[in-house]
Amino acid sequence: MKEPEISVGIVNAQEIHFTLNSHFLAKGETVTGNQVVSFSEGGILWNGNVYRELTFTPVEDEASFSLYDVTIGINFHWERQETQHFNGTLKLVVDEGKITAINILPAEDYLISVISSEMNATSSPEFLKAHAVISRSWLLAQIEKRKAMSKHDNGFFSFIKTDTEYIRWYDREDHTIFDVCADDHCQRYQGITKASNKNVVEAVKATQGQVLMYKNCICDARFSKCCGGVSEVFDTCWEEKNYPYLSAIRDTKEEGSFPDLTQESEAEKWIKSTPDSFCYTHDKNIISQILNNYDQETTNFYRWKVRYTQEELAELIRSNTKNDYGKIVDLIPVERGKSGRICKLKIVGTEKTLIIGKELEIRRTLSTSHLYSSAFVVDKEYEEKGDKEDKIPSRFILTGAGWGHGVGLCQIGAAVMGEQGYKYEEILSHYYPGSTLEKQYQ
Repeated sequence: MKEPEISVGIVNAQEIHFTLNSHFLAKGETVTGNQVVSFSEGGILWNGNVYRELTFTPVEDEASFSLYDVTIGINFHWERQETQHFNGTLKLVVDEGKITAINILPAEDYLISVISSEMNATSSPEFLKAHAVISRSWLLAQIEKRKAMSKHDNGFFSFIKTDTEYIRWYDREDHTIFDVCADDHCQRYQGITKASNKNVVEAVKATQGQVLMYKNCICDARFSKCCGGVSEVFDTCWEEKNYPYLSAIRDTKEEGSFPDLTQESEAEKWIKSTPDSFCYTHDKNIISQILNNYDQETTNFYRWKVRYTQEELAELIRSNTKNDYGKIVDLIPVERGKSGRICKLKIVGTEKTLIIGKELEIRRTLSTSHLYSSAFVVDKEYEEKGDKEDKIPSRFILTGAGWGHGVGLCQIGAAVMGEQGYKYEEILSHYYPGSTLEKQYQ
């Protein structure tokens, strides 16, 4: 196997502005400078002509282009637009009444950008190597999955809807015209917008072509910011299947056993305590390795609290679900995963009651962007009216654990392990038990 080329979806819009900072070849001519394309008559309008697709191929090795108004952090609290810069090929295609800009580049160049975008220059070399391996593994696993899905109509649906339940999960099945997107929903990719981290370049080169394998298949190596002390299993967050290498593990040196967090009483005790874990750290230097720039707007992640008034919560749920539940009477965990993350939550309202899931749907429903995680317990407060207590809660307090889905590698925990002297192979075997490290290409 040789190093693959990766197609990354960057932006999708009716009109796209970009600048070719060097010479590119398009439709048989050499072009440079400011460009505008717009969706017109079912195609791409550029320089007075309409095309089904357009490809701008760099003439020089270091040629770059700039895309304007690229949205990052889509649906997260840090969502914003910025100008981004890229090496490689720019491909423009029509997709659902808009134009999609796709960057095509070698896999290892993509990984250098991804990890430079995610990690700080102060990150330990072993942590960076571990992340290079899992980012590469995840990427190649998604490419294989997309190829398989394009060949077979397997009747896949990412939701289950009945009169009593709405269960939905979010994976990458919608990425049909490119391998991965550039935002956090896949892996954060910003081209050459940020200078390549020298330590990242060395980590990617040191692990070039290395991936995690399990029984002759590339591991779908998921990762999140902070597991909260115990990692989660796959089917809590996505479709009903599991992988042995994505099992629930205790995020400590002595892994050992942990409480049955699928049980409500145990989950509550766990979440309302602060058990020692790799990812339980207040070391600002370590945290800054993972939480760059706008990520550091988030301060509490191992354990956290969110408070809502009755009015705030009812409006959040109404706005996010497009359903009026009336006043919210209760939020009842119906089913929890191994880390205590809720995968089914009953929302009880005066006008409507419904069970929702999975973990990301819950996080989106109960926040203006995303709750840090679905590993939370609910406390309710009531106003006293005379000598009687109101049966409708006036306030809801969510006490939670971790940041993200919690499956696979815990970035904060892995960063701590790197600082404590663990080798990248040890970090990988901790978070992906039973996997093996293999080289796929030079």
